[in-house]
Amino acid sequence: MESDEVMLTVRITAGERALLRRLAQGHRSDVSEVVADGLLDVLPTLHCTPDAHRLLAAVARPAPCAQTVWLPADLADLLAPASTRIAQTTGVRIDSSCMMLGAAVRLWLGQDPQVLAEHLSTMHEGRPAALAAA
Repeated sequence: MESDEVMLTVRITAGERALLRRLAQGHRSDVSEVVADGLLDVLPTLHCTPDAHRLLAAVARPAPCAQTVWLPADLADLLAPASTRIAQTTGVRIDSSCMMLGAAVRLWLGQDPQVLAEHLSTMHEGRPAALAAA
């Protein structure tokens, strides 16, 4: 059976999970859509050495919460080349798509929440908007 979406489980902190939920609520979408948008936002930066090392640091930090998300298969397929890019830059390979996604999401969520909300608004509507209240 073919599916156009892939289910992945990522490890994040409770604060990161709350932020994802607030961002989703503020944009009238679900957490999976926000994660997909965040991945699209952060993937192009991973060729930079500082961001690659920050991504590895995100993997190393404890993350007690599991969050299941659904990604379009084409987007999920980008996780393997991103992992290869990280390995070329840092010498460390992240073999799990779930770990790679979790690290990318954590790297993305490490930005200012207002900037995240503005990026999401730009992606969806073409104009900045304020982060919805919790």
